[in-house]
Amino acid sequence: MKKKVIGTVIEALPDYTFKVELEDGKTILAYLSGKMRLYYIKVIVGDKVLVELSPYDETRGRIIQRL
Repeated sequence: MKKKVIGTVIEALPDYTFKVELEDGKTILAYLSGKMRLYYIKVIVGDKVLVELSPYDETRGRIIQRL
């Protein structure tokens, strides 16, 4: 089961990837989900986002919603 957590975007990287600082203090690498790309939902540094963490690698995730 994928875990969903809230974080803040701290850096924008190429190819729709972002560095996100989670509420517990960890920093992960997250990419933008397909629906957010499809509907051109922009994410910028400082935005609060909902991230779905990978069950296999806790340092990677997918941004599924901008809060």
